[in-house]
Amino acid sequence: MIGYAFCGSFCTHKTSLEQLESLLECGYDIQPIMSDNVYSTDTRFGSCTELRRRVSELCGREIIHTIVDAEPLGPQTSLEALIICPCTGNTLAKLAHGITDTSVTMAAKAHLRGNRPLVIALASNDALSANLKNIAQLLSRKCIYFVPMSQDDPVGKPHSLVADFSLLRPTLEAALQAKQYQRVFM
Repeated sequence: MIGYAFCGSFCTHKTSLEQLESLLECGYDIQPIMSDNVYSTDTRFGSCTELRRRVSELCGREIIHTIVDAEPLGPQTSLEALIICPCTGNTLAKLAHGITDTSVTMAAKAHLRGNRPLVIALASNDALSANLKNIAQLLSRKCIYFVPMSQDDPVGKPHSLVADFSLLRPTLEAALQAKQYQRVFM
């Protein structure tokens, strides 16, 4: 089973859902996870109720959305891999500094206890400023793999990076073999 976690970056949820569907079509068994903000916040990009319904239907499982429910993902429920797609700069910083105050960061902490792959599909407006040191820190950690990323708008958002979500599956497949899929920055 693969864990699939959604963080904020609401503008990328549609693309993330497409990747989730693609993984399911390839036969992956998926346990969905959502941060509290994703689970409970309506935005101009869609309602949380509709997103929860669609994800639960697609995966055929209840969504893990609390710290308490995420904690067993390491010691009691072993995932082959955990994907965070999208991963916000906020979640990235928490992962880099060992902060486990959300369902997604707890799932990652619990999962990494077993030295299994964590795949990060970053979507952050401050990746090339405040979060660059956190990217570097996580690149040096065992079992953490990044979906290749690039600037989405170098002029309008010069510090922003977004993963190429279409590379999620090959990144996952490489991570399952303890390898980083191609170079991280495109």
